[in-house]
Amino acid sequence: MAGRTAGLMLLAGAAALASGSQGDREPVYRDCVLQCEERNCSGGALKHFRSRQPIYMSLAGWTCRDDCKYECMWVTVGLYLQEGHKVPQFHGKWPFSRFLFFQEPASAVASFLNGLASLVMLCRYRTSVPASSPMYPTCVAFAWLPGR
Repeated sequence: MAGRTAGLMLLAGAAALASGSQGDREPVYRDCVLQCEERNCSGGALKHFRSRQPIYMSLAGWTCRDDCKYECMWVTVGLYLQEGHKVPQFHGKWPFSRFLFFQEPASAVASFLNGLASLVMLCRYRTSVPASSPMYPTCVAFAWLPGR
């Protein structure tokens, strides 16, 4: 019991020490996001945001809050560069310019290629392994799980 309590205390202490990226912790960024959300993400302003948001952005799930974070990220990056500092990370990632609805196009392409390779290997598996094999259903089900 004492070992379990010590483990929980250690875990709680580690969680307390964990913090966001440098950009997330920046007061300028946090204030910018709060002000942007107050100004753009409620009432009539939210309706206006949705009316001018491109259809592909809404279909991809980009929200007003996401847009505020994106715009404020670049405001903060600009201030960092203006002061001669290195570009900080935000939410554990380096800032990238958005292309269509992809904020990280290279990562999106890599993910697509990874999914394509998984699909090709699943097709090869299904053609070369008999469906009566004991682990066949398990392997096919596992192949459809995202992020394995």
